[in-house]
Amino acid sequence: MHELGDFPPGTVWLVGAGPGDPELLTRKAERLIGAADAVFHDALVGPGVLDFASPSARLVYVGKRSGRHSRDQASIDRLIVEAALAGCRVVRLKGGDPAIFGRATEELEACRAMGVPVRICPGVTAASAAAADLGLSLTLRGAARRLTLVTAHVRAGEALKLDWLALADPRATLAIYMGKAAASEVASELMNAGLAGDTPVALVENASLPGSRRFLTRLDLLPLAARTALGRGPAVILVGASLRGSKSGLPDDGDDSAQCRTIAPRSAPDSGAKPWSAAAARTNSREF
Repeated sequence: MHELGDFPPGTVWLVGAGPGDPELLTRKAERLIGAADAVFHDALVGPGVLDFASPSARLVYVGKRSGRHSRDQASIDRLIVEAALAGCRVVRLKGGDPAIFGRATEELEACRAMGVPVRICPGVTAASAAAADLGLSLTLRGAARRLTLVTAHVRAGEALKLDWLALADPRATLAIYMGKAAASEVASELMNAGLAGDTPVALVENASLPGSRRFLTRLDLLPLAARTALGRGPAVILVGASLRGSKSGLPDDGDDSAQCRTIAPRSAPDSGAKPWSAAAARTNSREF
């Protein structure tokens, strides 16, 4: 049994839950989840991940999805700090990697302001999982020497302000998180900044999970693809030359025979694993 010297009572760990598939959790993440007295988890934590929590742990849902927030950030910060000050081992479980568009800074600062020890356990980020689902690399020697991660999520009423000239680099791969709603603006701004309309694009919804949806298209058709090819799940948009000519099925240069292509979702394996309802039933545990 692993000693809990890195997780004494009164400590907070921000833990990356990865993109959804519980087998993509790090061994450390699994250990920390299992040792926690309290787990504050996001909406994007995949089915099965919470099954690693102790049956005695308090599971508190603090999810935030576009337009549907169960709690504001200040309330989440307060709950985490209160639980730690009460002597609990606290896991703040976040989809993907906590330090990539995960609001980690606010929670780190809230803990440190109250003298609560806080650490980060990284996780597999959605862009990596999307590339794995597609069977391609995010970088390509001689064609894509840079990988840029951006978020297209903004607060209601705010404009999407990004450095489009820097992002419209034909020698880079661009991974856009939370970009479905802004797909039309993203495509327009990138093309206005000089990126070719036939630049390869891939959209991946629910990356790593059974039933993930993968759609291959081009930049000038991105708005149509985002409206028609995806459901309600979280999605990553990948843009760049590294997607072209791979075994993912995107056309090579000069091949106009397949401007859009859907890759069939993966079937869920019959693993005999405990159903999600078992974990979901515990999410109604008493909160702090």
